[in-house]
Amino acid sequence: MLAVVCTILIGALPIGAQDWPTKPIEVVVGYAPGGGTDMVARAIADVAAKYVGQPLVVNNKPGATGIIGSQYVYSAKPDGYTLLVAGGSETVSVPHFKSLPFDPITDFDPVIRIMVERIGFYVRTDSPWKTIKDFIADAKQNPDKYTYATSGVGGLHHATVLVTEKRTGIRLTHVPHKGGAETLVALAGGHVNVAMASPNEAYALVQGGRVRCLAITALERSPTEPNAPTMRELGYDVYIDNQKGFVYPKGVPQPIRQKLHDAVKKAYDDPQFKASADKLKLELSYLNGDDFRKALKNMYDQIGDSVKK
Repeated sequence: MLAVVCTILIGALPIGAQDWPTKPIEVVVGYAPGGGTDMVARAIADVAAKYVGQPLVVNNKPGATGIIGSQYVYSAKPDGYTLLVAGGSETVSVPHFKSLPFDPITDFDPVIRIMVERIGFYVRTDSPWKTIKDFIADAKQNPDKYTYATSGVGGLHHATVLVTEKRTGIRLTHVPHKGGAETLVALAGGHVNVAMASPNEAYALVQGGRVRCLAITALERSPTEPNAPTMRELGYDVYIDNQKGFVYPKGVPQPIRQKLHDAVKKAYDDPQFKASADKLKLELSYLNGDDFRKALKNMYDQIGDSVKK
Protein backbone atom coordinates (compact mmCIF):
# COMPACT_ATOMS: atom_id res chain seq x y z
CA MET A 1 0.00 0.00 0.00
CA LEU A 2 2.80 2.43 0.92
CA ALA A 3 4.57 1.72 -2.36
CA VAL A 4 1.36 2.52 -4.26
CA VAL A 5 0.95 5.84 -2.39
CA CYS A 6 4.59 6.82 -3.07
CA THR A 7 4.17 5.99 -6.73
CA ILE A 8 1.06 8.16 -6.93
CA LEU A 9 2.79 11.08 -5.17
CA ILE A 10 5.87 10.93 -7.38
CA GLY A 11 3.70 10.64 -10.46
CA ALA A 12 1.79 13.75 -9.38
CA LEU A 13 4.93 15.86 -9.78
CA PRO A 14 5.43 17.52 -13.19
CA ILE A 15 7.66 15.53 -15.52
CA GLY A 16 11.29 16.44 -14.82
CA ALA A 17 10.76 17.76 -11.29
CA GLN A 18 12.27 14.66 -9.69
CA ASP A 19 15.58 14.67 -11.57
CA TRP A 20 16.06 18.39 -12.30
CA PRO A 21 18.44 19.58 -13.64
CA THR A 22 19.41 17.43 -16.61
CA LYS A 23 20.57 20.25 -18.91
CA PRO A 24 21.99 23.80 -18.73
CA ILE A 25 19.85 26.54 -17.16
CA GLU A 26 19.27 29.80 -19.01
CA VAL A 27 19.78 32.93 -16.90
CA VAL A 28 18.12 35.87 -18.66
CA VAL A 29 19.41 39.40 -18.10
CA GLY A 30 17.17 42.13 -19.49
CA TYR A 31 20.04 44.58 -19.91
CA ALA A 32 23.21 44.85 -21.97
CA PRO A 33 26.47 43.12 -21.03
CA GLY A 34 28.70 45.03 -18.62
CA GLY A 35 26.01 46.63 -16.44
CA GLY A 36 25.34 45.90 -12.79
CA THR A 37 22.65 43.29 -13.45
CA ASP A 38 24.87 41.49 -15.95
CA MET A 39 27.86 41.56 -13.60
CA VAL A 40 26.05 39.96 -10.67
CA ALA A 41 24.43 37.37 -12.95
CA ARG A 42 27.77 36.23 -14.35
CA ALA A 43 29.55 36.31 -11.01
CA ILE A 44 26.97 34.09 -9.27
CA ALA A 45 26.38 31.85 -12.31
CA ASP A 46 30.07 30.94 -12.55
CA VAL A 47 30.12 29.69 -8.96
CA ALA A 48 26.59 28.27 -8.77
CA ALA A 49 27.19 25.81 -11.61
CA LYS A 50 29.17 23.50 -9.34
CA TYR A 51 26.35 23.39 -6.80
CA VAL A 52 23.51 23.13 -9.33
CA GLY A 53 25.25 20.39 -11.29
CA GLN A 54 24.70 22.06 -14.67
CA PRO A 55 26.00 25.25 -16.32
CA LEU A 56 24.05 28.47 -15.76
CA VAL A 57 24.24 30.24 -19.11
CA VAL A 58 23.71 34.02 -19.07
CA ASN A 59 21.63 35.29 -22.00
CA ASN A 60 21.36 39.07 -22.43
CA LYS A 61 18.05 40.30 -23.86
CA PRO A 62 18.27 44.08 -23.47
CA GLY A 63 15.59 46.60 -24.30
CA ALA A 64 12.60 48.52 -22.93
CA THR A 65 14.25 48.98 -19.51
CA GLY A 66 14.42 45.24 -18.91
CA ILE A 67 10.91 44.39 -20.11
CA ILE A 68 12.02 42.40 -23.19
CA GLY A 69 13.89 39.98 -20.96
CA SER A 70 11.02 39.80 -18.48
CA GLN A 71 8.48 39.01 -21.20
CA TYR A 72 10.75 36.31 -22.62
CA VAL A 73 10.90 34.55 -19.24
CA TYR A 74 7.19 35.10 -18.57
CA SER A 75 6.45 33.26 -21.84
CA ALA A 76 8.94 30.46 -21.17
CA LYS A 77 7.90 26.92 -20.25
CA PRO A 78 7.83 26.69 -16.41
CA ASP A 79 10.13 23.69 -16.27
CA GLY A 80 12.95 25.22 -14.23
CA TYR A 81 15.34 25.78 -17.11
CA THR A 82 14.68 29.50 -17.71
CA LEU A 83 15.02 32.11 -14.99
CA LEU A 84 15.30 35.88 -14.81
CA VAL A 85 17.58 38.23 -12.92
CA ALA A 86 14.96 40.64 -11.60
CA GLY A 87 14.03 43.03 -8.84
CA GLY A 88 14.93 46.42 -10.34
CA SER A 89 13.24 48.75 -12.81
CA GLU A 90 11.61 45.98 -14.83
CA THR A 91 9.85 44.66 -11.72
CA VAL A 92 8.92 47.58 -9.48
CA SER A 93 8.85 50.80 -11.53
CA VAL A 94 8.39 50.38 -15.31
CA PRO A 95 5.01 48.59 -14.89
CA HIS A 96 3.62 51.81 -13.40
CA PHE A 97 4.50 53.74 -16.56
CA LYS A 98 3.35 51.37 -19.30
CA SER A 99 0.84 48.59 -19.85
CA LEU A 100 2.37 45.11 -19.80
CA PRO A 101 0.97 41.68 -20.74
CA PHE A 102 2.02 40.31 -17.35
CA ASP A 103 2.06 41.27 -13.68
CA PRO A 104 5.67 41.59 -12.47
CA ILE A 105 4.75 40.56 -8.91
CA THR A 106 2.16 37.79 -9.30
CA ASP A 107 3.31 36.21 -12.58
CA PHE A 108 6.79 35.34 -11.27
CA ASP A 109 8.02 33.35 -8.28
CA PRO A 110 11.07 34.84 -6.52
CA VAL A 111 13.72 32.26 -5.61
CA ILE A 112 16.51 34.21 -3.93
CA ARG A 113 17.77 37.80 -3.58
CA ILE A 114 21.50 38.18 -4.06
CA MET A 115 22.24 41.87 -3.73
CA VAL A 116 20.91 45.39 -3.50
CA GLU A 117 22.27 48.25 -5.54
CA ARG A 118 21.81 51.35 -3.46
CA ILE A 119 20.76 54.58 -5.14
CA GLY A 120 22.41 57.91 -4.44
CA PHE A 121 21.89 61.61 -5.10
CA TYR A 122 25.15 62.77 -6.69
CA VAL A 123 26.34 66.31 -7.34
CA ARG A 124 29.54 67.83 -8.63
CA THR A 125 32.26 68.33 -6.06
CA ASP A 126 31.98 72.12 -6.48
CA SER A 127 28.19 72.10 -5.98
CA PRO A 128 26.89 74.72 -3.49
CA TRP A 129 24.86 72.03 -1.70
CA LYS A 130 26.86 70.38 1.04
CA THR A 131 24.03 68.15 2.28
CA ILE A 132 20.77 66.73 0.93
CA LYS A 133 18.94 69.04 3.36
CA ASP A 134 20.60 72.04 1.68
CA PHE A 135 19.44 70.78 -1.71
CA ILE A 136 15.86 70.08 -0.62
CA ALA A 137 15.55 73.48 1.07
CA ASP A 138 16.78 75.22 -2.09
CA ALA A 139 14.57 73.11 -4.36
CA LYS A 140 11.49 73.95 -2.29
CA GLN A 141 12.18 77.64 -2.84
CA ASN A 142 12.75 77.11 -6.57
CA PRO A 143 10.23 74.61 -7.99
CA ASP A 144 11.26 73.02 -11.33
CA LYS A 145 14.50 75.01 -11.46
CA TYR A 146 16.97 72.20 -10.82
CA THR A 147 17.58 69.32 -13.19
CA TYR A 148 18.33 65.68 -12.48
CA ALA A 149 19.64 62.96 -14.77
CA THR A 150 18.55 59.33 -14.72
CA SER A 151 19.03 56.31 -16.96
CA GLY A 152 15.54 56.68 -18.45
CA VAL A 153 11.85 57.41 -18.01
CA GLY A 154 10.14 54.83 -15.83
CA GLY A 155 13.35 53.36 -14.51
CA LEU A 156 14.04 52.87 -10.83
CA HIS A 157 16.22 55.99 -10.57
CA HIS A 158 13.42 58.08 -12.08
CA ALA A 159 10.92 56.49 -9.69
CA THR A 160 13.21 57.24 -6.75
CA VAL A 161 13.02 60.94 -7.49
CA LEU A 162 9.23 60.79 -7.87
CA VAL A 163 9.01 59.22 -4.41
CA THR A 164 11.37 61.90 -3.05
CA GLU A 165 9.33 64.70 -4.63
CA LYS A 166 6.11 63.40 -3.12
CA ARG A 167 7.55 62.93 0.36
CA THR A 168 9.57 66.15 0.58
CA GLY A 169 7.39 68.57 -1.40
CA ILE A 170 10.02 69.50 -4.00
CA ARG A 171 9.66 69.62 -7.81
CA LEU A 172 12.60 68.91 -10.11
CA THR A 173 13.05 68.76 -13.89
CA HIS A 174 13.86 65.33 -15.33
CA VAL A 175 16.56 64.90 -17.99
CA PRO A 176 16.50 61.22 -19.01
CA HIS A 177 19.53 59.52 -20.54
CA LYS A 178 20.22 56.11 -22.07
CA GLY A 179 22.18 54.58 -19.22
CA GLY A 180 23.90 55.08 -15.90
CA ALA A 181 27.23 56.02 -17.44
CA GLU A 182 25.62 58.84 -19.46
CA THR A 183 23.96 60.34 -16.39
CA LEU A 184 27.28 60.68 -14.60
CA VAL A 185 28.97 62.13 -17.67
CA ALA A 186 26.19 64.73 -17.84
CA LEU A 187 26.70 65.59 -14.19
CA ALA A 188 30.49 65.78 -14.38
CA GLY A 189 30.16 67.99 -17.46
CA GLY A 190 27.86 70.43 -15.67
CA HIS A 191 24.82 69.69 -17.85
CA VAL A 192 22.54 68.76 -14.92
CA ASN A 193 22.46 69.66 -11.24
CA VAL A 194 22.01 66.15 -9.85
CA ALA A 195 22.50 62.61 -11.11
CA MET A 196 20.88 59.50 -9.71
CA ALA A 197 23.38 56.65 -9.66
CA SER A 198 24.51 53.63 -7.70
CA PRO A 199 27.67 53.89 -5.60
CA ASN A 200 29.48 51.31 -7.73
CA GLU A 201 28.62 53.25 -10.91
CA ALA A 202 29.90 56.51 -9.42
CA TYR A 203 32.92 55.01 -7.65
CA ALA A 204 35.57 56.09 -10.18
CA LEU A 205 34.29 59.69 -10.37
CA VAL A 206 34.05 59.92 -6.58
CA GLN A 207 37.60 58.62 -6.20
CA GLY A 208 38.71 61.09 -8.87
CA GLY A 209 37.26 63.99 -6.89
CA ARG A 210 34.72 64.98 -9.55
CA VAL A 211 31.42 64.10 -7.86
CA ARG A 212 30.14 63.41 -4.35
CA CYS A 213 27.10 61.77 -2.82
CA LEU A 214 24.61 63.80 -0.79
CA ALA A 215 22.54 60.85 0.42
CA ILE A 216 21.37 57.37 -0.47
CA THR A 217 17.85 55.95 -0.36
CA ALA A 218 18.56 52.56 1.25
CA LEU A 219 17.77 51.47 4.79
CA GLU A 220 21.47 51.23 5.62
CA ARG A 221 24.51 53.19 4.52
CA SER A 222 26.46 51.90 1.56
CA PRO A 223 29.83 50.23 2.23
CA THR A 224 31.03 52.01 -0.91
CA GLU A 225 29.73 55.41 0.32
CA PRO A 226 30.05 55.08 4.12
CA ASN A 227 29.96 58.85 4.70
CA ALA A 228 26.72 59.41 2.81
CA PRO A 229 23.70 59.35 5.16
CA THR A 230 20.47 57.57 4.31
CA MET A 231 17.36 59.63 3.65
CA ARG A 232 15.64 57.99 6.62
CA GLU A 233 18.54 58.92 8.91
CA LEU A 234 17.75 62.52 8.08
CA GLY A 235 14.02 62.18 8.68
CA TYR A 236 12.83 61.72 5.08
CA ASP A 237 10.52 58.74 4.50
CA VAL A 238 12.27 57.63 1.32
CA TYR A 239 13.43 54.05 0.95
CA ILE A 240 14.18 52.57 -2.49
CA ASP A 241 16.64 49.78 -3.25
CA ASN A 242 17.56 48.32 -6.63
CA GLN A 243 17.27 44.64 -5.74
CA LYS A 244 18.71 41.82 -7.82
CA GLY A 245 17.95 38.14 -7.57
CA PHE A 246 16.56 35.12 -9.38
CA VAL A 247 12.88 34.67 -10.21
CA TYR A 248 11.10 31.94 -12.14
CA PRO A 249 8.00 32.26 -14.31
CA LYS A 250 4.98 31.22 -12.29
CA GLY A 251 4.30 27.50 -12.39
CA VAL A 252 7.75 26.06 -11.77
CA PRO A 253 7.32 23.26 -9.20
CA GLN A 254 8.26 24.16 -5.66
CA PRO A 255 10.81 21.33 -5.33
CA ILE A 256 12.74 22.77 -8.27
CA ARG A 257 12.56 26.29 -6.83
CA GLN A 258 13.90 24.97 -3.52
CA LYS A 259 16.73 23.08 -5.21
CA LEU A 260 17.79 26.21 -7.09
CA HIS A 261 17.55 28.33 -3.95
CA ASP A 262 19.72 25.93 -1.96
CA ALA A 263 22.37 25.68 -4.69
CA VAL A 264 22.56 29.44 -5.26
CA LYS A 265 22.72 30.09 -1.50
CA LYS A 266 25.77 27.79 -1.35
CA ALA A 267 27.30 29.81 -4.19
CA TYR A 268 26.41 33.05 -2.37
CA ASP A 269 28.36 31.84 0.67
CA ASP A 270 31.29 30.59 -1.41
CA PRO A 271 34.55 32.59 -0.92
CA GLN A 272 35.06 32.63 -4.69
CA PHE A 273 31.81 34.54 -5.20
CA LYS A 274 32.50 36.82 -2.23
CA ALA A 275 35.87 37.74 -3.76
CA SER A 276 34.29 38.50 -7.14
CA ALA A 277 31.57 40.59 -5.53
CA ASP A 278 34.11 42.59 -3.57
CA LYS A 279 36.14 43.27 -6.70
CA LEU A 280 33.03 44.45 -8.55
CA LYS A 281 31.83 46.54 -5.55
CA LEU A 282 28.59 44.53 -5.40
CA GLU A 283 26.64 45.06 -2.18
CA LEU A 284 25.41 41.60 -1.24
CA SER A 285 22.10 41.15 0.57
CA TYR A 286 20.47 37.72 0.81
CA LEU A 287 16.76 37.04 1.13
CA ASN A 288 14.88 33.79 0.60
CA GLY A 289 12.10 33.67 -1.99
CA ASP A 290 9.22 34.60 0.33
CA ASP A 291 11.04 37.59 1.84
CA PHE A 292 12.26 38.68 -1.57
CA ARG A 293 8.64 38.73 -2.77
CA LYS A 294 7.62 40.91 0.20
CA ALA A 295 10.50 43.32 -0.45
CA LEU A 296 9.58 43.61 -4.13
CA LYS A 297 5.92 44.24 -3.29
CA ASN A 298 6.96 46.97 -0.84
CA MET A 299 8.99 48.75 -3.54
CA TYR A 300 6.27 48.25 -6.15
CA ASP A 301 3.53 49.72 -3.95
CA GLN A 302 5.65 52.63 -2.76
CA ILE A 303 6.51 53.65 -6.31
CA GLY A 304 2.94 53.13 -7.51
CA ASP A 305 1.66 55.48 -4.83
CA SER A 306 4.08 58.21 -5.93
CA VAL A 307 3.44 57.80 -9.66
CA LYS A 308 -0.26 58.37 -9.02
CA LYS A 309 0.42 61.73 -7.38
